[in-house]
Amino acid sequence: MNSVINNPTHPLDPCTAEELTLAVSILRDANELSEQAAFACGFPAEPPKDLVLQFEAGMDFDRLIRLIGHDRARKQSFDAHVSLTNRQLVELNWIEDGQAPVSAADYLRMLELVKADAEWVAAVSKRGIEDVSKVHLEPWVCGQPLPDMHPQARAIRAIAFLSERPQDNYYAKPIEGLIAHVDLDEGVVIVEDHGVVPIPQDGSEYAAAAMDGFRKDLKPLEITQPEGPSFTVEGQVIRWQKWRMRIAVNPVEGLVLYDVRYNDNGRERPILYRASLSDMVVPYGDSSPMHNWKHAFDAGETLMGHGGNSLRLGCDCLGEIHYFDNTILRPDGKPLLVENAVCLHEEDFGILWKHTNAFNPKLPPEVRRKRRLVVSMIHTVGNYEYGFFWYFYQDGTIQLEVKLTGIVGVSLVADGQGTESAPLVAPGIASPVHQHLFCFRLDFNLDGQDNSVCEVDVEPQPIGPRNPNDNYFKTVSRLLRSEQEAQRDNAPERSRVWKVINPNVTNSMGNPVGYKLLAQASPPLLSGKGSLHYQRAGFARHNLWVTPYADEELYADAGPFTNLHSGNAGLPVYTEQDRNTENADLVVWHTFGVTHVPRPEDWPIMPVEYAGFMLMPVGFFDANPALDVPPASHCDSM
Repeated sequence: MNSVINNPTHPLDPCTAEELTLAVSILRDANELSEQAAFACGFPAEPPKDLVLQFEAGMDFDRLIRLIGHDRARKQSFDAHVSLTNRQLVELNWIEDGQAPVSAADYLRMLELVKADAEWVAAVSKRGIEDVSKVHLEPWVCGQPLPDMHPQARAIRAIAFLSERPQDNYYAKPIEGLIAHVDLDEGVVIVEDHGVVPIPQDGSEYAAAAMDGFRKDLKPLEITQPEGPSFTVEGQVIRWQKWRMRIAVNPVEGLVLYDVRYNDNGRERPILYRASLSDMVVPYGDSSPMHNWKHAFDAGETLMGHGGNSLRLGCDCLGEIHYFDNTILRPDGKPLLVENAVCLHEEDFGILWKHTNAFNPKLPPEVRRKRRLVVSMIHTVGNYEYGFFWYFYQDGTIQLEVKLTGIVGVSLVADGQGTESAPLVAPGIASPVHQHLFCFRLDFNLDGQDNSVCEVDVEPQPIGPRNPNDNYFKTVSRLLRSEQEAQRDNAPERSRVWKVINPNVTNSMGNPVGYKLLAQASPPLLSGKGSLHYQRAGFARHNLWVTPYADEELYADAGPFTNLHSGNAGLPVYTEQDRNTENADLVVWHTFGVTHVPRPEDWPIMPVEYAGFMLMPVGFFDANPALDVPPASHCDSM
């Protein structure tokens, strides 16, 4: 307890290794945990919004660290708040519904239990595999325990693959029909065997070392900035062009943006207080026993932030790069540094604006090049990779792009035929139709905390005196006044957008300043109301939700206790209150994603697929805010 740490200078500063070590020591010294307790994550407890907005450099604040984990001796997960300022345990809650995310300790215990289970070993032997060291086991969160297990079991499923050599693509050789259900607390294994399907011999390799040859016509492509990048970084604060923001990495959410502002003629105007992935779900649409239960929450159940890759220049990022490291907490309570977890760079993005005076060819064309600032993380969650890229443009636009790649989940088909819910991606290998649905929490602070949300459609009007040529269509705006009214879905046939406005601040034309949420045309959850998917992934039922800000409402579901949670949490529960959403401190929740119908081109590794949204100023500025971008220093015709 005599540890010395450097005090953070801001309430949103990420945890240092020393802070995590001290927090764990304080909690253990309180003698509330057994020796079998394992940590899932540790991170700063989210400070109240008012404290952050009123904070000034040099002010004192209580540094609270949140420690989450599971105690196998008690068969229960815990949520602890530790004050480093006062060197004491402030609060310890034992979780009644839901459990801590799956950790490396759970994975190692699963391996130990399953590979020692006689029934599972016999099932593997039936498939001609005598050496269980050649079996790769993959943990899958399961939503709920089997009926034969204890209702509060720390349950997990294990599916298996043949991995004859460490460098093999074992996903190409699934051990079909075999599922191990494991209670990690009790040490119980229940084997589910649906019969033997021969394992293919084709390795379907993708690694460079396994390739016969590469294209030879690619010439070098270099990105250079001789004078360095245009951004500056001070701690966690980024400044670029007219943008200013703060970033952090959260174990559940991954990359988090704070206090995003744009400098408009010398006035820093707030746009977002906080923006991040709240959670996501991957529901599978196939009814086969290997897949019908799958609906993974890759943030809340398995800690998206902990899956952040150490990024490499020339591979993951190009240009003049600034990296941010991330310190995470291991199950044993020791910190682990993940280097280069967040990549910051700027890139050319084509034309910003252009006009040629067609009637006076003596005048040169006016054209400006567009740049954008990129803040990104790439995460590995089992067989999938997710890249989250925030783009900031010179004209005030903000874009979030998700890049999905990795290896699709597959099954072996005994008859060699695919189905409408699991098409073939290779001979004898089918991949189930599934969705990737992301829910982003956007805490707006648009020129102040009191905002409103309007739904804006473009509607054709009936023929009549005002529309004699039947070509009249107009925008129709509707204010969303309450939480129930603000549960909305995409309507691309109406060019639907949602506009966040500040009714208390007007532009030079007398209209409220605003930003529009431009959504991609993606459906919400396709699983029916009778499914466990629908029950637990309530946030995915609609593309838009709006709630009044509340300190404790950070997650679209059960957050870090989504694992094995009943589903009675998050947005469906918040919005039962039907609170006012007009001229209030608002949070906008946007669900979007990809409905993935796998194709042969997705095998053995999937080219990047994209999903996302844009936030675009609508009357926030009085004119094009990028008029002052200077022209290129030279424009060559050769």
